[in-house]
Amino acid sequence: MLLGAIARKLGNDIKTFATMPARTVRKWSYTVQAVRRGELPASEVLKVILSTIGATLVVLALLFPIYWILMAALSGSGSSLYTSESFSLFPTNPTVKPFIWVIGDLIVPSYSISTAIPFTDLAFVFQTPGIEILDASDYGVDRPSEFKHFLWNSLMVAIPTVLIAMSLIIPAAYALSRREFLFRRKILFLYVLMTQVGGGLGVALLIGMYALYVQFGINDSKLALAVYYAATAVPFNTWLLKTYMDGIPVSYEEAAVVDGAPPWRVVTEVIIPMSTAGLATVFIFVFLTGWTEFVVAQTLLGTENYTLPVGLYAMVDEYSIPWARFSAFALTFASPIMLAYLFAQRYIEGGLSFSGMEG
Repeated sequence: MLLGAIARKLGNDIKTFATMPARTVRKWSYTVQAVRRGELPASEVLKVILSTIGATLVVLALLFPIYWILMAALSGSGSSLYTSESFSLFPTNPTVKPFIWVIGDLIVPSYSISTAIPFTDLAFVFQTPGIEILDASDYGVDRPSEFKHFLWNSLMVAIPTVLIAMSLIIPAAYALSRREFLFRRKILFLYVLMTQVGGGLGVALLIGMYALYVQFGINDSKLALAVYYAATAVPFNTWLLKTYMDGIPVSYEEAAVVDGAPPWRVVTEVIIPMSTAGLATVFIFVFLTGWTEFVVAQTLLGTENYTLPVGLYAMVDEYSIPWARFSAFALTFASPIMLAYLFAQRYIEGGLSFSGMEG
């Protein structure tokens, strides 16, 4: 039910984003007509235009480093990252070869599916067609990167991190927001303390944790790393979700109880649906904990289990760095994060408003 509601909202966001240009043109057409009829002062329109231009310039200035890295990747040599003098708004001979090197082959192999015919020695054999989406060799790339392998490792860390952390964060946030129990205030103080020093404390204890993981033989385990990430993500995100749930009026729960709903239905059908924005924000923060962390992953994991951040760092050679490939790898790695923020911006803003009610 909750996942369906989130999927519908995301679908509406995608539809809104796709129709934004047409709606913008239609809106400005109405504005021009209103100015011509004298219903809207031209000075107000001019203020909006100037503020829009100013905001666009600020956004472009903030995005310029990303554009610089993109130009370094498209240049094929990454020369624009060496010195500012070698930077150009458009590369002389742009190429997507570094991105092809990162992505590698995208080929769905064919499979044979056989079904035996009962009471006979015959069988139906069906051959699925092979689908070649991208063949790196067609672009002169003989040895693609291990991006897909690193991507799989990152997913195998980030997904358990989310599952473990959310299974602890949701009930803890609800209990701290809605229930009175022994040592509640002390636990709240501990959560606040851990939100401030938890990350630094985890790094400070990294050597001891590494020795402990080695003692149990789990130092090269993606699941053990996910458990560590979940533990570091719980304090801050529990406090964040708890603060959001505080804004949900108790009267909604009381109405559900009067209607005969048991406690678990009150939580699943009242509190959680009304905490969608807070849950989406916490979900993204927890996912990014497992997706982008580098120090602990680089310390614990072996070469075969490298995640994307560690795989990116592994490209740094002692004497040289393939800047074009490095830039393409970094942009491909960051693309899911940028897309997540783009489509979840509204939920993040709502989740950080510290209120469970939309006004």
